[in-house]
Parts: sequence; C-alpha cells; structure tokens
Amino acid sequence: MMSLITGQDNEGGTEMRKRLKELGELVGGTVVGDGEIEISGVAPIDDAEVGQITFIANPKYLRKLETTRASAIIVSKEVTSAEKPLIQTANPSLAFVKILNLFHERPYQSKGIHPNAKIGSDVILGKDITLYPYVYIGDRCKIGDRVTLYPGVFVGEDSIIGEDSVLHPNVTIYSRSVIGKRVVLHSGVVIGADGFGYIKDGTKNIKIPQVGRVIIEDEVEIGANSTVDRAALGETIIRRGVKIDNLVQVGHSVEIGEDSIIIAQVGIAGSTKIGKNVILAGQVGVIDHLEIGDNVKVGAQSGVAQNLPSDQVFTGTPAIPHRDYLRAVTTFPKLPEMRKALTDIENRLRRIEEILSVKGKEK
Repeated sequence: MMSLITGQDNEGGTEMRKRLKELGELVGGTVVGDGEIEISGVAPIDDAEVGQITFIANPKYLRKLETTRASAIIVSKEVTSAEKPLIQTANPSLAFVKILNLFHERPYQSKGIHPNAKIGSDVILGKDITLYPYVYIGDRCKIGDRVTLYPGVFVGEDSIIGEDSVLHPNVTIYSRSVIGKRVVLHSGVVIGADGFGYIKDGTKNIKIPQVGRVIIEDEVEIGANSTVDRAALGETIIRRGVKIDNLVQVGHSVEIGEDSIIIAQVGIAGSTKIGKNVILAGQVGVIDHLEIGDNVKVGAQSGVAQNLPSDQVFTGTPAIPHRDYLRAVTTFPKLPEMRKALTDIENRLRRIEEILSVKGKEK
C-alpha cells in the first residue's frame, strides 16, 4: 500500500510519477515554472522532500515558499512567482486533496469470499466482491459488484448493499436496510437498530414497535460507532453525499438532505427533517419533529429547539442567529457588574420613595 507521505509502494509495486503539468490539468490550475518536473508523492510543507508536492492555503505561511524542500507547491492565484514551480488555483486545499487522492488510490482488486464467511439462502452476490472471515449475510440479501465486507460485518436478512461500497470491521446492518452505491461505513457503525420509542401505561414503559427501515443513499460516509435508527413506520433516510462523523446518533424517521455534514457527537431526535448542505458542528443536539432548512450552519454544542429557516448560521442553546449570539455572549462577562448596578439603582429608588412618602405625610 502506498504511503501518503512518501508516495512509496510498500508492497514493492511501481512508484507513481506524474508531471507537474498533468497535475495542473487534473486540478484545473495554472502551472508557473517547469511543468515537466516529475512528482512522486505529496506531503505537508514542513515535511516535504524533493520529488514531492505540497500546498499553502493560508497567506501567513507564504514565508515557507522559500524554505520547503518540496519540488512544487500548490498556491492561490495571488501568488505569481517563487523559486520553485507552482500550481496556481482558486482553492489550494481542494487541489491538494485531489492530488492526494490520485497518489493514494489504487484500483480495486477482489480478494474473493473467505471460507469462514457465512452466507444465507437466496442471497444474490455481485461480481468481484470481497468477503473477509466471519462476515455474516442473512437470507435474501443482495450484495452489489465490488463490495468489500471486512471481518465481523453482519448483514441482516432482506438487506441491500450497492456496488463499490465498503463496510469496515464489525459494522452491523439490521434487516431490510438499504445501503447505496459507493457508501463507506466505518468500524462499529450500526444501521437499522430500533428507534427509541416508548409510551407510558401508568408507570410502565410500553415499547412502540419499530417496523420501518433505513435507507442510505449513494456516496454516504458514516464514521466509527455512529448509529442510524430504523423508523417506527416508514423510513429513516440519509440522502446522497451526506458525511457523518464518529459517535453520531440519528434517531428514527429522521431525514438528512443531500451533501450535509454531521460532525462528531451530534444527536438528532426522531422525525426531524434536515435540508441539503447543512452543517451541524460537534455536539449539536436537535429535538424531535423539527425542520432545518437548506444551507443552515449550526455552531458547536448548540441546542436546536425550534425550526431553523434556510441559509442562516445559528449558535447557542437555544440556537439563535449567530450575530445575535455574539452580541449576547459579549454581555455575559458583564452580568455581575450589571447586576450590582441594578441593585444599587433599586436601593436608591427605594430610599427616594421612602423620602417622598415621609414628605407626603408631613403635608
């Protein structure tokens, strides 16, 4: 496997090399300097060596243009010259990631089905799949082409996994779940466990049957130990391109819109609808039966207790527009002083009222 830092092939294969002008074409950038130099790997600017390419996204690091050992540097369009060849681009970070992917990715190679994998009856297996030891696939499942299931993966009956998806060790897919194409589920992910639903009968908790399912659309990635609960009725849906971090809880009947980003330790209660391109930062909590509009951003540790309209940024508990939150938070340190001033004013008013009362009686 190739090292991200050196570009070396640890399995003894041929080292990838690309001319700088080829990389410029890949990222839609402009090459300044020698476009014929060969690049064999990528690295951070302080660690880069000869033959590697690096990047500068923040102007405060431009001083490192002259000290890095990298053979070429990806920069913004504002940087026009340096001692070393450049790739100018509108987004150096994005360009760097594209080049990193180029050097890191390897063509998929099926490793076949290990004899210790357990496959149920009436299962449809696609071409060129990889099933590691101790994979379990229940009855009537459908597994697409080039799917990889790592050791300990459990796939419940009547589930579907789309082509080119990867389920890392100990992922659990409950029955009747649907996993799309090019989905990545990291270790410990649980899809389709019962939603948390109970109703009181006196003091006794009566479980509400969770008879729905989970649908994960194409190109979703879910981080380690995150959970997506099945719907009580109907479907919990994670739309195309959603990226979910580690340790996230998605409740029953939730819908998360396309290309949204859900960061670590977020909790989303049942039946909430989240729009497209939403960002929920770390430890955001969302109560049930809410609607969050498209392109909303919610700051870390915020508590969402009401519907949030589209195209705005919210922070705080309860979450309010970010500018309002900033004005409020600057007041917090002054509250003790303000309380003292209000107490002084209250005491002065009381004394004035007492004096006026005495004078009124004297008349």
